[in-house]
Amino acid sequence: MKALLKLQHVKFTYPDGKEVLKNITLSIGFGEKIAIIGRNGSGKSTLFNLIVGLLKPEGGKVIFLGEPVEGKKSLMRLRQKVGFLFQDPEDQLFCPTLLEDVAFGPLNMGLSPIEAKEKALEVLDLVGLAGLADHPSYFLSEGQKRMGALAAVLAMDPDILLLDEPTSGLDEKAQATLEEILINTNRAILVASHDKPFLNKFATKSYTLSNGILLPH
Repeated sequence: MKALLKLQHVKFTYPDGKEVLKNITLSIGFGEKIAIIGRNGSGKSTLFNLIVGLLKPEGGKVIFLGEPVEGKKSLMRLRQKVGFLFQDPEDQLFCPTLLEDVAFGPLNMGLSPIEAKEKALEVLDLVGLAGLADHPSYFLSEGQKRMGALAAVLAMDPDILLLDEPTSGLDEKAQATLEEILINTNRAILVASHDKPFLNKFATKSYTLSNGILLPH
C-alpha cells in the first residue's frame, strides 16, 4: 500500500526534560484506518501536533506524499489534506454561527459563498446537526460541539483524518453517527482513543503508545 503519511524516527522532548516520543516510526496508507491507544499523558496529542506542524520534532521526519514536511510550503500542502479534530472542540469553533464555522474552511479553499454554504449544510446534515446551523457554538452541548468541529474538518475534504479522543462527550446517537461516518469513509484515519469497543468497529490496525514507544498489536 502506498504511504500517504510517514513518520520516520520521530522524537520529541518537552522543555521540562520529559521525553514523550522516542523513535516513532509509522506509515499510513490511503484509506487505512489506524487506532492509537494510550493513557492520558502518553503522548498521543503530542504526536498529532507534530504531524500537523503545531510542534516540531527534535529528531526524525514527517513525510507527506513522499516529501519531507520542511518549511511553510510543504506544511501548507499537508494541512490542506490532513484534517485534525482537536481534543477540545472549542479550539475549532470561533464564528458567530455553526454554519459559518463549517463554511470557513471551504471559503478559504476558494469556494464561493454559495458553494461553501451548500457544502457546510451537506456536512452538518451528515453529522446530524443541520437543525443547529444558525446557532452559536456556545449554545451547543459538548457532544454537539465535537460533532460540529468534525463537520468543519470534513468540509475541507481531507485525505486523512486525525481524531483526538473523538467520542468524548458524545451521547449514544452521536457516537453511532460518528461510527457510521468512519466505517463508510474512504479517507485514511488515525484516531487516538481510550474507547476500545469503538475502535474495534472500524480500525484495521492498532498500536499502543507507552513510554514514548509505539507498539503494534
